[in-house]
Amino acid sequence: MLPLPWISTSRVVCRALVVRVLIALSLGGLLAGCGRQDEAVSRRASPAQAVPSAGGLFLQGETVGAPVKDRPWVAHVTTVDLDRDGRPEILACEAGQGLLVRLVRSGPDAGWTEHVVAAKLPAPVHVEAADIDCDGDLDLLISCMGQVFPSNERIGSLVLLVNDGHLNFTPRFLLERVARVVDARVADFDGDGRMDIVVGQFGYLQGEIRVLWQRAAGVFSSEIMLDLPGTVNVPVADYDNDGQPDFAALVSQHYEEIVLFANAGAGKFTRRTIFGSTNEDFGSSGLVASDLNRDGRVDLLYTNGDGFDYAEPGGRPWHGVQWLENTAAGAFVLHRIGDLSGAYGPVACDIDGDDDLDVVAVSGFNDWRDPQALSLAVFINDGRMGFTLQPGAHAPTHLLTAAVADLDGAGRPVLVTGGFHAYAPWDRMSRLMLWRTRTP
Repeated sequence: MLPLPWISTSRVVCRALVVRVLIALSLGGLLAGCGRQDEAVSRRASPAQAVPSAGGLFLQGETVGAPVKDRPWVAHVTTVDLDRDGRPEILACEAGQGLLVRLVRSGPDAGWTEHVVAAKLPAPVHVEAADIDCDGDLDLLISCMGQVFPSNERIGSLVLLVNDGHLNFTPRFLLERVARVVDARVADFDGDGRMDIVVGQFGYLQGEIRVLWQRAAGVFSSEIMLDLPGTVNVPVADYDNDGQPDFAALVSQHYEEIVLFANAGAGKFTRRTIFGSTNEDFGSSGLVASDLNRDGRVDLLYTNGDGFDYAEPGGRPWHGVQWLENTAAGAFVLHRIGDLSGAYGPVACDIDGDDDLDVVAVSGFNDWRDPQALSLAVFINDGRMGFTLQPGAHAPTHLLTAAVADLDGAGRPVLVTGGFHAYAPWDRMSRLMLWRTRTP
């Protein structure tokens, strides 16, 4: 990750060599089929290790879905009521196996059943549910990297799964043979009544952000909005409260910055950088739109915890969680929430039931040889935007993604996490887990 535009790309190339060494030494034949397991590696899932807090609140983990097999590569989880029955479901992208899976249950006391929605996807890393064809049901938009590890090849794609209204999905490639796609979000940006798509392409040494304009039903044209590599997320929201959808972009790799694309109407955007780090190893990893302080303006929740560039992946002292406050003056002010090595997957929710928003984050890159390394952390809001770290769990390790919803219908948030086990140790693995708050 090189945040400064004048720095030579030679360091990026050097890091690519480091990653290749890592692959050769630690991952063996994993890239060939994402399925081989060393004989000495345990195939058992790790039990969740909850950590009680001084206030009596702790998280209890539950494994759901298919059992751990080989090394899970769950790159994204989200919750959505896909069948519109009033009960949220879980969608997950398994990048190693090329799967999009859906977990459902028939009632609050029933078990979760996993179904494969789509298979043979080229490294799916993000799923977005939206009514793209405006027919009253939710379609699925899948961002596919082609392969997760660094590549300059144009192997990315964007796959639309068109819902027939009965949860039968027909795949359609909206983009193929482009720089690796990592995120796609949906909004009617030009106000013509048709849903458009903003696409973030991390690429490697080349990448871009583009908008797919839906000019007629199912007919898209592409416009490049930013010609830079390293985009991680492109969350859509009305950031300036003018009634039109905007989008923000977290750009890592060369720049480590957050760029706001404000909708000026008629399909036009104005662009400005609202944050940039001077630390070339800042490790930008996640960006989420949330009105964290509940003042009516959409803020940004931001993690930096990527540690995949190093010969021995892991956390760094500057990794952690922060939020960018959207002020009345239109500026965004950065506030540090707390430290967390390997921070990924930020979510905002009222986890302690005191009517303010707390923050949860997971750790994907940490020193997992240390049994006290945190894999799940809760930052409790004191009601005045002061946050206190509450350790959530030490195991399972390698958690890369998180989501939250009232999955039990009990009016309480339930967390969902996904395990992405791309490097050793392999002894505390998980695939999909639910986390509920419990009191001793």
